[in-house]
Amino acid sequence: MSRPSTHLQQGAPPTPVGASDWHDWSAAWTQHVPLLTGRSDLTVLVAPGAAGDAPECFYPDLNRIEVDATYIAERPDITDPTKARHKRLVPTGYGLLVHGAAHAAHSHWTTPPGTPPILADVANMLEESRAEGRQRTRRRGDRRWLRHVVTTLLDPDDAAVDDPWHAGQLAALLLARVDARIVTSKDVRPVRAAVTGVLGRKRLRQLRDIWREAHGCDDTDADTMICLARRWCQVLGIDPDQQYNTPVPDVGLFPGRLAAALVDYLAVAAGVTPAEYAASMLAHRHSPPADWDRTDPTEQEHRAARNLANRLRQARTSHPEPGRRPSTIPPGRLQTRQAITAEAQTAAGQMPTAAPWQQRAQLPPEKPRLHLAILVDLSGSMSRYTEAMSTAAWIFANAARRAQATTTTIGFGDRTTVLVPPRTYPRQVLHMRTGLATATFPEAVKVADQLLDLRHGRTLRMLAVVSDGYLDDIPAGQQLVTTLHRAGCAVLWLHPADPPTDGEPSDPDQIWGHTFTHATTLTVTDPTEAIAAIADSAVTALAQA
Repeated sequence: MSRPSTHLQQGAPPTPVGASDWHDWSAAWTQHVPLLTGRSDLTVLVAPGAAGDAPECFYPDLNRIEVDATYIAERPDITDPTKARHKRLVPTGYGLLVHGAAHAAHSHWTTPPGTPPILADVANMLEESRAEGRQRTRRRGDRRWLRHVVTTLLDPDDAAVDDPWHAGQLAALLLARVDARIVTSKDVRPVRAAVTGVLGRKRLRQLRDIWREAHGCDDTDADTMICLARRWCQVLGIDPDQQYNTPVPDVGLFPGRLAAALVDYLAVAAGVTPAEYAASMLAHRHSPPADWDRTDPTEQEHRAARNLANRLRQARTSHPEPGRRPSTIPPGRLQTRQAITAEAQTAAGQMPTAAPWQQRAQLPPEKPRLHLAILVDLSGSMSRYTEAMSTAAWIFANAARRAQATTTTIGFGDRTTVLVPPRTYPRQVLHMRTGLATATFPEAVKVADQLLDLRHGRTLRMLAVVSDGYLDDIPAGQQLVTTLHRAGCAVLWLHPADPPTDGEPSDPDQIWGHTFTHATTLTVTDPTEAIAAIADSAVTALAQA
């Protein structure tokens, strides 16, 4: 994630590897940057991995703008940077240069010593739209390029949870750019609605007054920027003298309306649907490592997938056979013998007792589609289970194709890895590898919810976790499990019977064998038993739906 504070850095960073390949770009943009800034003492460095943790950064001590070349193109020979037409071919990269130029030309204030970090962070957020607005006022044509990089400088993590701090952060980074005349009010309409839903109209108006005052600040007026940052915190109900550091999102909360609105905005800006944008983000962040092995499925694995598909189909289609009942009036199927009898009774002056129509009782409603997410612990203590669960991921994915189900398998360890995305049917078995940590269990649950919408919908939702419970953040994990349970998603926890070996590292904050409330915990003795338990639970849940 690119934070505003990373766009202005002190000190001298090391020269990144690969800078020589992009030397022509650095030279061309160094020659061009005085036109953007009105300064002749600046240099530009273009290289992969430049600018630290941000796409672009300005270093005042070095009078240098750095741009990460990965946001320009894969290779430097895409175009000639000395030609004016190169801007249209790399609008995002050139927009990053303009953004850095805006900071170089107008961000001349520095945070006073002793300023609480939270105030410095708010002031840097306000500086983003202030500097861009000043650049646009001075060079109106630069708005075109600055619009290209707004999406690059934003990230869905900027709206991780629906709380006042993150709503205010999204307002400062996006809504304030409307008043800076970088983006339009129409562009940010969904985001404004989401921010208003969290903050309310009154507080949003107060924040808008603050960022408008910031837009009018002088380029060197640090005191006013910090005072405005303090007012910002007060509007959000934060005392910067008590809460010294910037708030961090609660890991135990799912993303809400702020994240959804931001994803919608980023998707529209990228010219794709929100689903396509979310899929690309997941692929970028959670794709399996390239060194994981792939093998062709065996005949036994093919047979297991067919058997599971048959069981799921039978559970989905089996229901009591609807009964039949006679009726004197349609609709229904006409019974000829009964119709003749009824006419004869009527002709004889008798009350007709024959029922010529046979009606079929109403069919039971169609069973919901099964949404099943399987989470696999990839810590070292679970190494005995990874091979079998890799096979299970292939089996469940291919069985789901034949049984009108949707499944995904996700590994969590030192990172979250989507082994098999939903509605994909892998041709080969991808073999997971274990690591040391289990730091990403909360993230894995959120990814599963994002992929299968475990908290909403009319589907039959189920989360199966294969883990010994030896996790890093148990309170956050419990909070997420409870949220899913209350939303109607069943949570099944498959717990190995054997504890970790003595040689494995331990952490006093971790508890081996921890069981979560609001989850059905089953102890299994081997990996095969874990796979069978997930399959049995899925079939039973579908049969009883």
